[in-house]
Amino acid sequence: MSLVGSLVGYVLTLFVLLLIARMILDWGRMVAQGPPWVGRARALAHAGTEPVLAPVRRRLRPVNAGGLSFDIAFTVVFLAVLILRSIAFSL
Repeated sequence: MSLVGSLVGYVLTLFVLLLIARMILDWGRMVAQGPPWVGRARALAHAGTEPVLAPVRRRLRPVNAGGLSFDIAFTVVFLAVLILRSIAFSL
């Protein structure tokens, strides 16, 4: 395993964790309003993930199903990062 592959793999792992944090914080906001630090954490998660999600979201619009809207871009980016992460760690 190369140093560069490991480094890229760890960076992608941190990005996956940031995506998971964004997902949980967005779901939590729909359920109830939390303490003030939740808003700051959510803003930080959005700031770290939106530069990657926005270009994908422009191509893949959310799918509306009744009253729900599914963000396909988030799922595509999440799966792509997981695949890239496994490739990086195998280098």
